[in-house]
Amino acid sequence: MLTVLENLRETMKADGHPDRFVNQYEFMNILIPDSYYMGDYPFAPGEGYDQYGVFWRFPPTQMGPFPVHDEEHKVIKEDISEWRAKLTHLPVAPPVPDYWGMLNGMAAGTDPENQFTTAFHPQGVFERYHSLMGVDDALLSFYTDPDEAHALIDFITDAELDFAKNIMDRIPNVKCLLHHDDWGSAINSFMSPDMFEEFLLPAYKKIYGYWHERGVEVIVHHNDAYSANLVPYMIEMGMDIWQGCFPSNNLPALIEKYKGQITFMGEIETRFCDLPDWTEEKIRAEVERACRKCKGPSFIPCLTAGLPISSFPGVYECVSKEIDRMSKELF
Repeated sequence: MLTVLENLRETMKADGHPDRFVNQYEFMNILIPDSYYMGDYPFAPGEGYDQYGVFWRFPPTQMGPFPVHDEEHKVIKEDISEWRAKLTHLPVAPPVPDYWGMLNGMAAGTDPENQFTTAFHPQGVFERYHSLMGVDDALLSFYTDPDEAHALIDFITDAELDFAKNIMDRIPNVKCLLHHDDWGSAINSFMSPDMFEEFLLPAYKKIYGYWHERGVEVIVHHNDAYSANLVPYMIEMGMDIWQGCFPSNNLPALIEKYKGQITFMGEIETRFCDLPDWTEEKIRAEVERACRKCKGPSFIPCLTAGLPISSFPGVYECVSKEIDRMSKELF
C-alpha cells in the first residue's frame, strides 16, 4: 500500500498508478494560526478591520466573513488612485505572542510520510483587490484605469511575496502551499481569459514562481467556481492542484486534456452536502456520483470548500468515509 504522499504523486502523473483515491486534504498539515499574517479579519463570528483597512463582518448565521462595502466602510470609494493614500506600507506580522513559534509548533506535527507541511494564504490577489472597493468597482477599474489597477495589483503582489519570504525563512520544510482566490461563479469566470491574462497572470507567475523556487513541491489553489476557461493560465502560473472545481467545469474533459499538467480536486459540491439537514444517504450519492464520473489520473475527490472542515458537524468526516468506500469499490 502506498503512503499518502506516494499515492498523491502517482495521482498527479498522467500515467501514474495510485492504489486508491487521494482523500480530500489528507496530504496537508495546514498551518492555520489563530490570527492571519495577511489580514486579522474574523475567522469566527464577529467583525473587525484588517491591515488594509477593510471592514469584515462574520454573522453567526453565515459560513464565513465578508467585506462590508457600504459607503461608510469602502476603502476605495470613488477613484482607484485613492489606494496610494490609503495603503502606505506593506502589512506586517500581527502582534500575536510567539507567532512564529506557534507556526513552528504546528509544523512539528507533520507526519513526513503522509503529509506536507503546508503554508496557508487565505486571500489571494483578486480577492484582496476587490475587498477594497467591491467586485463591481474592481472589475470596472480594469477598463477605466488599467494603469492604476496594475499598480495596485503590484502592491498586493509585493505583500504576498513578503509573506512567502517570511514563511520560507522562518519555518523549515514547508513543501506545500494552500492559497485561496476565487475567480468565478458556478457558471462562469468573473472576467474573460484575456482580462485574466493581462491583470492576474503576471502576479501569480511571480508569486507561485517564488514559492517553487524556495522549495515548495505542490501549490494547491482554492477557487470554488467555474474556471475551465482559465486552466491554461493556471498551468502557466505554476499551479499544481486546482482545488474547488465545480461539476460545471466538466472535469472528465479537463482531465483528458490536461492530465499530468495539473490535478483537479473537487467535484463534490459543498452547497449540496454541507447543510443543516444533511444525511449520510445524500452524501453517499454525491460522493459516488463524483468518484464514478471522474476516476482516473489527475483527480482528487473533495468537497469544493477551501479547508478540511464543514459548517455542520460530521459532514466532512462523512464525505471522507464515503471516498474510502469508493476507493475499495473502484480500485
